[in-house]
Amino acid sequence: MIEKILVATDGSEASASAERFAVRVGARLQATLHCLAVVEDSLIRGMHDDGLGVPPPRNEEMETYLKERAAAICRRLTERGRSAGLEIRAESLRGIADDCITERGRSAHLLVIGRNGVNATFRTGLIGSVADAVLRKTQKPALVVPPGADLSGPIVLGFDGSPGSKRATDLAKEMALRLQVPLHIFVDSKDKDRAVVRFSQARQLLGDDRLTIHESASTLGRPEMKIVECAKNVNAGLIVMGAYGRNRITEYFMGSNAASVVRTSPVAVLLAR
Repeated sequence: MIEKILVATDGSEASASAERFAVRVGARLQATLHCLAVVEDSLIRGMHDDGLGVPPPRNEEMETYLKERAAAICRRLTERGRSAGLEIRAESLRGIADDCITERGRSAHLLVIGRNGVNATFRTGLIGSVADAVLRKTQKPALVVPPGADLSGPIVLGFDGSPGSKRATDLAKEMALRLQVPLHIFVDSKDKDRAVVRFSQARQLLGDDRLTIHESASTLGRPEMKIVECAKNVNAGLIVMGAYGRNRITEYFMGSNAASVVRTSPVAVLLAR
């Protein structure tokens, strides 16, 4: 049961969506919210005398700026959380961002991070380096929030019968019941008989008469594109899927389908592990 949520933010406009999303999820689930802002060691120690005769800026000034900025982030999110009636705790740590987030996330039931961060404007990639590293390292369910995502509408569950998708089914069931929204089961299979079997498996795992369940199947096209298309078509507020699918050979920081969905979805994606 999700009772403690960790939201990690760098205070940027890109990560502000994750802050708002975490507050809404926390309020709807009546969970405790833990906010984390990290003062990056690399920014403080990154500039030093390298023998070129050009004096580097003072580390103390950079450290003071970053600490004050982290404190301001914590104040902002604390005010936002309390205005939503949440029990909230905020802290700033100094260190390597992804390591700090992963470590603090061990005591949480759910981790919320923005897909993009402070450098989003200057990158060509579709997922920030900190989010990428956290998803590699964490063993907790992780909710990745793209810019502009909102917690409204039904939930789409990606199900392929793998252990990861079965754990995703448990998460999707809890979220759908507590948010009181319909649940759409998405199955990708070139074999229609196999799709019927997977729908049956998913319904058996869900097994709750309180749920409103719909089915959606795809037999053509790439599954990672089809699940995003399904989410758009039903105006979903959340996609839930396993971080790893049936084929772990191609995984990098997670299964190839999950990685693609996280990179391209305009809807928040909850990855189960």
